[in-house]
Amino acid sequence: MTDTDSTRVPLKHPDQFFMNGAWVAPTSDKRIVVITPATEETYMEVAEAQLEDVNRAVAAAREAFDHGPWPRMSHHERAGYLRAMAEVLTARAGDISTIWPNEMGITHPLASFFAGSIGSVFESYAGMAESFSFEEQHQTYSGAKLGLLVREPVGVVGAIIPWNGPILLMSYKIAPALLAGCTMVIKASPEAPGHALLMAEVAEAAGLPPGVVNVITADREVSEALVRHPDVDKIAFTGSSAAGKRIASILGARIGRFTLELGGKSAAVVLDDYDVELAARVIAANTCAMSGQMCAALTRIIVPKDKHDQMLEALASSLAATKVGDPFDPETQMGPLATSRHRARVEKYIQIGRDQGFKLAAGGGRPMHLKRGFYVEPTVFGNVDNRSVLAQEEIFGPVLTVIPAQDEDDAVDIANDSVYGLNGSVFTHDVNRAYSIARRLRTGTVGHNNLRVDFSMGFGGFKESGIGREGGIEGLHPYLESKTVLLDGWPKHRL
Repeated sequence: MTDTDSTRVPLKHPDQFFMNGAWVAPTSDKRIVVITPATEETYMEVAEAQLEDVNRAVAAAREAFDHGPWPRMSHHERAGYLRAMAEVLTARAGDISTIWPNEMGITHPLASFFAGSIGSVFESYAGMAESFSFEEQHQTYSGAKLGLLVREPVGVVGAIIPWNGPILLMSYKIAPALLAGCTMVIKASPEAPGHALLMAEVAEAAGLPPGVVNVITADREVSEALVRHPDVDKIAFTGSSAAGKRIASILGARIGRFTLELGGKSAAVVLDDYDVELAARVIAANTCAMSGQMCAALTRIIVPKDKHDQMLEALASSLAATKVGDPFDPETQMGPLATSRHRARVEKYIQIGRDQGFKLAAGGGRPMHLKRGFYVEPTVFGNVDNRSVLAQEEIFGPVLTVIPAQDEDDAVDIANDSVYGLNGSVFTHDVNRAYSIARRLRTGTVGHNNLRVDFSMGFGGFKESGIGREGGIEGLHPYLESKTVLLDGWPKHRL
């Protein structure tokens, strides 16, 4: 890819919003400047929504749900639109993979890998039009002749999208919501609005009816108006646990529905039978994949105390050998952090680790060969106290902590001693031990010998890592309300 290709903006209307099936001018001239994290140069400017823009988008979605054709179509008809969106998304995989590094620093090869799979999310949910039971006949004790349990769309959904993996996390909200029959307002993050605007172009190209998908970009203060809006039935949010708590408290006041996919501080439990060098290489590679900007990252490395030093040295060696640089360079293994503000946050935690006296074995600064860009070295601390700030708070950067455990039970206790419970992994050659420990870990996903997630089965967390699941059948349920229908006969036509 040439430099010109890497900096292109493959969007038709970055200065507008998508509402009611059309591109519309914003109500103000305020703009959000998106900075390329590798160069610190302007990538693009997009319109910044104000309160009136939020109200317009919600009104379009409300009208489309209350009076439009979308909720009244069959699931098979809606599935046809999902397949059309899948086709367009697959055709635009190159555009998706160009935008992504320019907004948050992911390497272009990894962005391309993810971009090529986005269409399959919509294909998968389209297939559920056939396989999922939206209406079930049940035995009833009510005296009625026919008992039906039906699942209907929850209504207007506000989808609030994070900056680290916008196209992926957006798709796992949009596809199930649309299949269910919901209409949507998609609120992009100010750091990474490109994929949401591209998704609006996809919805337009697929011919979705007006108001079914509406897209705006807003900062946090205006975004809260979407959460508070009485015409929004549900919020689907991915982001920090602090923001998730705020959203839940607002929606709790009006019994609004929500799913929250929040933060993590996930543990890799390395047992005494596993090769330390192999575990270190796997963990280091996963740490660098998105510059640590991934909620499911394995950042607490729990090892038997007699293998602590060996693990720390192996991780330090692997991280020090990582090539940090231009995300469009095919040899780069780790790109920059997303913003200057976020790099400052990560550096604050690294300084906390120094101040608390933990052993800094690799990293801890900015790469000397990179004079511009929001880069930080992949970093690992050893002999970390699990109760420390470094081990308890989500850093969202390439910073690992190695924590010694007395024995297997102690390792499980340490892994569970966290307010989070999103992901985890067990490194052992004994599948029986892996299964046993996996069942004891209080976390939404547990992998074996690697960082593993599977959205086709469902992804989400325990404790402060969230409420609800995204992906698979588990990710469809939150967009549906269950209704019991009791009839004194059998209708001629059923959905």
